[in-house]
Amino acid sequence: MDVKTICVVGAGTMGHQIALQAAVSGFTVYCTDVKAEALQKAQDFADKWLNGRVEKGKMSAEEVAAVKSRLNFAGSLETAAKNADLVIEAAIEILEIKRQIFTQLDRICPPHTILATNSSYIVSSKIADATNRPDKVLNMHWFNPALVMKLIEVVKGPHTSEETVQTVLEVSRALGKVPTRVNKEIYGFVCNRIFSAITKEACYLLDQGIASIEDIDNAVRNGLGHPMGPLELLDLTGIDLEYNVLMERFRETGDPKDKPSPALVERYALGKYGRKTGSGFYEYISK
Repeated sequence: MDVKTICVVGAGTMGHQIALQAAVSGFTVYCTDVKAEALQKAQDFADKWLNGRVEKGKMSAEEVAAVKSRLNFAGSLETAAKNADLVIEAAIEILEIKRQIFTQLDRICPPHTILATNSSYIVSSKIADATNRPDKVLNMHWFNPALVMKLIEVVKGPHTSEETVQTVLEVSRALGKVPTRVNKEIYGFVCNRIFSAITKEACYLLDQGIASIEDIDNAVRNGLGHPMGPLELLDLTGIDLEYNVLMERFRETGDPKDKPSPALVERYALGKYGRKTGSGFYEYISK
């Protein structure tokens, strides 16, 4: 299938960068969010980022104008999704909200439209039956920051057709990304299973007073060769995201071991979500 128009549902940290990457890659894009403030922030980010590319000599003024002509922000889901060939949902990591969105999308979108969730943990088989097109539902998991990170995990659910998987793999490459195909659904897919094991241990070491934030990150950077420490990376991806992911998992399993660590709970309760709020495991000064 020839994908030309992409709808991104959710204009937050991931959504607005996914939308911008798609527009830069030549797709017509509609980005939508229930919050007008989020849409305005997304548009402001796009303008600033694109103008910066011109200033750095990475793009011409004509190229930026073309990108802006392809990038649309809409307050209405119906306006954003009605002509989409592919929808990428990047809403909050709460299953019931995603199911509601997919039910609406199934009603709004043309029959050929592929419905993808960017969820990093919620597998598409938990969402697909909220639609009448389960064969066209799958996970298309991007990594933060979406404009920089090359990987996209394309996860085939038991309900997903091979045609859908191949189309999303092709679109991922057209977006300038390197897709990894995941043949079976598993909690956390590939990268986040490894990342979660590391962050869980990092939070345990911090909670037990075994090492400081700085020393834990320093050990992982300089001992394991990671470009960022796990706590530093949680600040980047969002402590609120990690908290919601773990709480959703705990609601499903009821296993106390799946609960967020005290270090995460404390920061979540205080609204210290990381870089986006200026404070998390570290303090950030706004420029």
